[in-house]
Amino acid sequence: MTLLAVSGCGDKGPTAAQAGETLKRHITELMKEAHVLDVQITDPGGRDIPCGEGKAKRTFAATARDAAPDREPGTLNDILNGALTRVAPYRIAEDHGGVSFSVTSEEYRTVLFLESSVKGQYKIRGETECLPTS
Repeated sequence: MTLLAVSGCGDKGPTAAQAGETLKRHITELMKEAHVLDVQITDPGGRDIPCGEGKAKRTFAATARDAAPDREPGTLNDILNGALTRVAPYRIAEDHGGVSFSVTSEEYRTVLFLESSVKGQYKIRGETECLPTS
């Protein structure tokens, strides 16, 4: 019985750094799956952002161009969301009328914000949940 309790306590999920690497990989793969052009990393992440009680979150963000420069921002967000199904299991958490929305993965403890707001310009950022630093 003690062994089960110890085993259960050991499985606390990813650290902030581990989830941060997953976040970076998901966004990078998403950009590849959506066949975007000229990816620019706007937030390279890689650092802990304290959020209390020995926990931290990690971030990562990127922008890119669409091959069709006049494509509407809502359409770009839809393209990203569709491509995301080929990257990892995320579900829509908040939808702001198709203009932008956030998707979350309970499995990976990450949230992505699909925030394209300019014609022909993709914008995505993400963050991990507040997770242990070690």
